[in-house]
Amino acid sequence: MSLTGFTFKIVTPERVVFESQVSQATLPTRMGEITVLPNHIPLVSSVIPGEIRIVDEQGREHLLAVAGGFVQVYPGKIVILADRSEMAHELDEARAAEAHERARKLLEAKTGMPDRDYAALKALMDKELARLKVARKYKERGIRTGDLK
Repeated sequence: MSLTGFTFKIVTPERVVFESQVSQATLPTRMGEITVLPNHIPLVSSVIPGEIRIVDEQGREHLLAVAGGFVQVYPGKIVILADRSEMAHELDEARAAEAHERARKLLEAKTGMPDRDYAALKALMDKELARLKVARKYKERGIRTGDLK
C-alpha cells in the first residue's frame, strides 16, 4: 500500500470510466461529501448524484459526474460501481442543460402525482443537474480530464 497514492476505479454497466493511481478522491455520499486519502479506513457507502473530484499523483484535478451508485474503500484502492458516470470532457453542457430543464418542467407539471413518480422525476432532475454543474465547472476552469485512463 502506497503512502502517497491509491488506485481509483469507477465502473458503470457499460464501461470502466476511469482507472488510475490518484492521491485524493472527493465524492458525494448520502451522509455528505467525503474525501479519501491514502491509508483511508475501509468503508462502504452509497453515492448520490453529484461531482467527483480526483487529484492525480502529479497534483492535477480531474472532474467526473456521477448519477449514483456505491463506493467501497479498500486498503490502497477505491472502487465505485455507478449507475452512470462521465468524465467532464465527455459532457455536452447544452445537452445537459436541456435534459435538466425537461426534467424540471415534468416535475412542475405533475402536481398530485404518486410519490414514486415524483421521486423518480426528482432523481432524474438531480442526475441531470449534477451533469450540468460538472460540465459548467469544467468549461469555466478548464480542468484537464483526458490525460489519464
